[in-house]
Amino acid sequence: MIPLIPSVFLYFIFIFTIVNGEQDSIYEILKAHGLPMGLLPKGITRFDFNDTGRFEVHLDQACNAKFESELHYDRNVSGTLSYGQIGALSGITAQELFLWFPVKGIRVDIPSSGLIYFDVGVVFKQFSLSLFETPRDCMAVLDFEPGNSIRDGKFVAEAIAKRVYLRTYDMNSIKKVLGGMIFRKVEKRSAIAQSV
Repeated sequence: MIPLIPSVFLYFIFIFTIVNGEQDSIYEILKAHGLPMGLLPKGITRFDFNDTGRFEVHLDQACNAKFESELHYDRNVSGTLSYGQIGALSGITAQELFLWFPVKGIRVDIPSSGLIYFDVGVVFKQFSLSLFETPRDCMAVLDFEPGNSIRDGKFVAEAIAKRVYLRTYDMNSIKKVLGGMIFRKVEKRSAIAQSV
């Protein structure tokens, strides 16, 4: 009976280490996908990763990390990993001058050129890959609530785009009114031409 107790104990230890050792850290998963570990900051409290490459990481709080420019990490960052890139990325924004732009994707060259590219919508912003070798400390910032900051509507760039859209809309309204007047004049001319 005594030999059975140590073997059961060893069996449970073995199962416990297999269950706990199954999931690598998110940093190891990034490295296994050909990406640098420093893309995500220190302070990740929990992460989920599935077979399709979809991941989600949770931070204690939103924070900023300084590289060549500043990156902002929301409390939740998610995306889809494939070898050498992250697509459908949300929760990271990059600062350029005084504007913040959403990072929609990240990729590295295979084979490595020593550069990493951040898709910020309009262009790909490039950095030295060496900047992202190790996870950075991240300085806590307040989560931005809609209506409380310059990030209202998510980002200043979007706010500018909305303003341009409103101006376009106002011009379209004017064109409709003017177009209607021009249309009426054309109608009158064609009616006159038909009566002659």
